[in-house]
Amino acid sequence: MKQSDMFLKLKFSTTFFLMVMSFLLHAQKAITLKGKVFDKSTKETLVGATVFIQEKKVGTTTNALGEFEITTSENVARFKVAYIGYRDTIIVVLNNSSYYSIALVPAYKSLNEVQVITSKDDPKEKVNDVQMGVDRISMAEAKLLPAILGEVDILKVLQLKPGVKSGGEGTAGFFVRGGSNDQNLILVEHAPVYNPSHLFGFFSVFNSDAINNVTLYKSGFPSQYGGRLSSVLDVEMRKGQADSIAVQGGIGLLASRLTLNVPIIKRKLSLLVSGRRTYADLITNSLNELNKNKPDFTPIPAYYFYDFNSALDYNINDKNKLSLNGYFGNDFFKFKGDNFGANLLWGNRSATLEWKHRFNSRINVSTAYFTSGYLYRINTSFSEISLSLGSRIWDQGLVNNWSYYINEKHTLKFGVSGIYHRFTVGEYGISAEFTDIKDGQNIEAGEFGAYLSHTWRINKRVEVLSGLRNSTFNNRNKTFNNLEPRLALKTSINSNSTIKASYARMYQYLHLVSSSAASLPTDVWYPSEEGIQPQRSDQVSLGFHQAISENKYFASIEGYYKWIDNAIDFRDGAQLFANPNLSKEFVFGKGWAYGIETYIEKKKGKTTGWIGYTLSWSWRQFDKINFGEPFHPRFDRRHDISVVIMHKLSKRLSISGTWVYSTGNYATIAGGRFAFQDALPDQISATPDYFKRNDFQMPPTHRLDLGLVWKLRSKKWDSDITFSLYNAYSRRNPFFVFYEEVKDDAGQTVQFKPTLVSLFPILPAVTYNFKF
Repeated sequence: MKQSDMFLKLKFSTTFFLMVMSFLLHAQKAITLKGKVFDKSTKETLVGATVFIQEKKVGTTTNALGEFEITTSENVARFKVAYIGYRDTIIVVLNNSSYYSIALVPAYKSLNEVQVITSKDDPKEKVNDVQMGVDRISMAEAKLLPAILGEVDILKVLQLKPGVKSGGEGTAGFFVRGGSNDQNLILVEHAPVYNPSHLFGFFSVFNSDAINNVTLYKSGFPSQYGGRLSSVLDVEMRKGQADSIAVQGGIGLLASRLTLNVPIIKRKLSLLVSGRRTYADLITNSLNELNKNKPDFTPIPAYYFYDFNSALDYNINDKNKLSLNGYFGNDFFKFKGDNFGANLLWGNRSATLEWKHRFNSRINVSTAYFTSGYLYRINTSFSEISLSLGSRIWDQGLVNNWSYYINEKHTLKFGVSGIYHRFTVGEYGISAEFTDIKDGQNIEAGEFGAYLSHTWRINKRVEVLSGLRNSTFNNRNKTFNNLEPRLALKTSINSNSTIKASYARMYQYLHLVSSSAASLPTDVWYPSEEGIQPQRSDQVSLGFHQAISENKYFASIEGYYKWIDNAIDFRDGAQLFANPNLSKEFVFGKGWAYGIETYIEKKKGKTTGWIGYTLSWSWRQFDKINFGEPFHPRFDRRHDISVVIMHKLSKRLSISGTWVYSTGNYATIAGGRFAFQDALPDQISATPDYFKRNDFQMPPTHRLDLGLVWKLRSKKWDSDITFSLYNAYSRRNPFFVFYEEVKDDAGQTVQFKPTLVSLFPILPAVTYNFKF
């Protein structure tokens, strides 16, 4: 071979080798994966699904249209996609430049094991998420747990998480990290919910068939949220499926529910409607009718509640999506006797119109208009005298949120919001033959916010989420303007362990006027104004999180300390009803709370569940209450334990159990009595005399609940029968204290004996659920 030919071949080989190496090196520098994530059966796009490359420790979430784009510095062989309530899916990379259409299967479709994995609730996902103090619950998980009278309640499931405490035995109200129940921001598709309870607080307003999932933030709040001090509960409602008709529902002892999904334009426009109603009033009305002619028969009051949810979703094109969500719910209580009658009505309503637009794979925007309200009315009549009481709050708001994915290290989120509030407080009326009196107070206020947050992945080990929110509130020519900094830090010890820390400042401009720890229909919201400063909280948190045993378990321990300034309470003897000057009843002070939360959870296998323990303290101090000395609020509990177990016996049979223990609530009891002369001679009355605030602690509360789900066989539809046993060993847990008057032989009051009242003994229930 000629030397020139060998030279040419060598030159060609070298050139070819360099070209190949250049190509390979270039390929390793920038790999971009794109795609869309959707429900396999409904074809509904899944917003917020996690796409994660485990070996590179980088990830992203799907945008408002269910699409994602992720860039990594090296070639990868596979990546994982996860979403709350769905099974994890591993995608093998076949072509780096291809577009991936990824269909996820709901977790309950798994026949071999109970596996409720969520997008950011997978053990390693939770470990690697910079956000701390977050609990996520899917309805697939909630429906496996026992429920009081068979009604699945997402708020009661949240009460089983550490740091979240119930308002009382069987109630749906909740208290987070030493905060009161009005310090929880509850959002349903951007719209605030002011009273989330039915039946005087025993059930929540959330129909389990209409909910997709819920997320609770307890600390390090994302800067897009504001307006409350202690927590944010973000409720995501179910969307309609646009390719087939679907029906599901349930028939229980307390209520029945029905959900219908109709595709109006296939894969374009869908409508989902869901309703729930109790029927106790049908039974009591029948009993009243049967016994109305009997002597000395007292009619039984009639009570019922209903909910109605709707969702209209329109997929305009690949870059635009329009949705309209609505909620309407009411409670009714009615009693009619010979000379006395009473009618109570209370309820929530909301509607949200949202437009989501994708400019490109990196920039997304959502704009939502919402209206929301809560009202109650009480009408009573005695002979020819009528009395009415009422209150309402009505909001209209606009929210605009932007997301800009710069690269794998930097992501920006920013936006603005505004709410117009209208309040009616202290409304009352008296009507008689010669009298007609009406009074009340109408208030208008505006609340505005603007925020910016930056996620910075410094390296594989360190990630920082920083944010700043500016909040403004205007009422009666008084304007409050405040800055709310937020900061979260995550540092990885190894691939399975992280240490996290966070700080958040929050302001609250709306305050709840209530004399109970439960969510009562007579609760009244009152805005900040001249002389009523907004409440402020500063919270710091530190935690350790770890994934254990090949990602089967998640364990964490978090500690927190919270300061509350301008804490609001009511003076002793405050007049809270039919009072158009409520602002004069407020007193102001401070509060603080601290605690440690431990948690271990098993997410995979035939047996799943968790154990949570909270050790905490909460304090309040006011110059004009309790002689200026600090005291524990009613909801302060030193110890709180929850044990949750779910086990799949077979493809058709699952069992579950929950056990809870908590130290007793605090209450104010009489330290003595004072006597005064009645109008009649020789008649003396005694009245309790209260010395200190919350100086009595009730006995501990503990309870065991059991559940069983039996799936029925059918080729045409899915169905099951759910059995539940609430308070299985019939523990008589204290609910409230009242004073029983003890008299001597002469009929004179000698003492007031505090007596504990319990509500629920053992309560069995059965529910039939169906879906086709």
